[in-house]
Amino acid sequence: MSALLDVNDTPFEYPATAYAAGITSLPECPEAEGAIDCDVCVIGGGFTGLSAALHLAQRGYDVRLLEAQRIGFGASGRNGGQVGRGQRLDQLELEALVGQTLARTLWDFGEQAVELVRALAASENVHADFHEGLLYTDHKARYSAYSQRLVDTLRERYGCNDVAYLDRDAVRERVGSPGYHSGVLFNRAGHIDPLQLALGIARMAQSAGAHVHERSRVTRITTGTRPGVRTDKATISSDYLVLACNGYIGDLHPDVTRRVMPINNYIASTAPMSPDMQESIIRGNLAVADSRFVVNYFRFSDDHRLLFGGSESYGYRFPRDIEAKVRKPLIRVFPQLADVDIDHAWGGTLGITMKRLPHYACYGGNVFSLSGFSGHGVAMGTLSGQIAAETIAGQAERFDIMAQVPTPRFPGGLAMRHPLLVLGMLWYSLRDRLP
Repeated sequence: MSALLDVNDTPFEYPATAYAAGITSLPECPEAEGAIDCDVCVIGGGFTGLSAALHLAQRGYDVRLLEAQRIGFGASGRNGGQVGRGQRLDQLELEALVGQTLARTLWDFGEQAVELVRALAASENVHADFHEGLLYTDHKARYSAYSQRLVDTLRERYGCNDVAYLDRDAVRERVGSPGYHSGVLFNRAGHIDPLQLALGIARMAQSAGAHVHERSRVTRITTGTRPGVRTDKATISSDYLVLACNGYIGDLHPDVTRRVMPINNYIASTAPMSPDMQESIIRGNLAVADSRFVVNYFRFSDDHRLLFGGSESYGYRFPRDIEAKVRKPLIRVFPQLADVDIDHAWGGTLGITMKRLPHYACYGGNVFSLSGFSGHGVAMGTLSGQIAAETIAGQAERFDIMAQVPTPRFPGGLAMRHPLLVLGMLWYSLRDRLP
């Protein structure tokens, strides 16, 4: 579904990530072949597609899920594993953008998303633990007042009493970095091994009766009374079609392509650290993300490796030396780790929107697209699959509300949107470095 896969990855093999090195593998799923008729066809084997397949199968629908590579092969199996509350934009930004009423509803959806992930993680099919606690840190002192105001708003207007403002001393007690001035600590949020979560949801979907197909790249879709899907070896006809492609939409649907842009992000994992060293870096096994526009995010894996994500690129190719690209922000945040050994370094492609909010759309009454999670997809992508299922079952309230969220087209059309995005990202990246 995207040239990005062809350029950067070995087909049908999980990339060499810290996650893939320790997975409880899913037996390879059969390729889709021949003429297939079903109730719902789902394109994409990440969190949204898997969650949609699971919840549709639980409702009794005949579901076919098509994944071009392996389950969890894309961003769902490569990301930082952070499970954030709310939306990608904080509540003060949301209230300014969409008003208090819709902002409150979006907060509630974000809460439902976290609870869904926590519930799925408790399944015996998911071979990973959910770890509670997510800390957002301020890399500039002038951001502290904003963080305090955000916490006050969440407590007073949203009844969110399990969020806390951390001053300079408190944030540096929890994160062993000299670069942070304050922070906001969210309980109930947290982190999990994302590839294990994706594989676990796939097992649950299969157990519920969904048909999961790997190595089944979609080459064309058609709309109409019964949408059609083509792969190299199969033709699928269905009553409903769910596009769960996110950054891998390619040119399958022009309107979605104009609103959801792929960008690349990079992560490195260190060699395992001692318990004392781990506590000196992040106390209490929290996940952490900072206030830079190009966010640095980090946490520890279950086997005590520091997973550090930082830097982005906007071309089709990943950089040749991903380790060097990530090591630079890693050392800026943690100077004491200048000589740390890095065991794995990898890239992934996510989907972003202009407003950094999910793009929901219904085309022709039977084609649903849910994508553009902008780095917030572990929670919201998983919830979106559940919302797709309930919408097809005739309960469209949550989908209709999400479809009200503004997700304008990127400027410049298909030809110029990419260079304009690069210019904008470079400006914000430069702004991050200014005092």
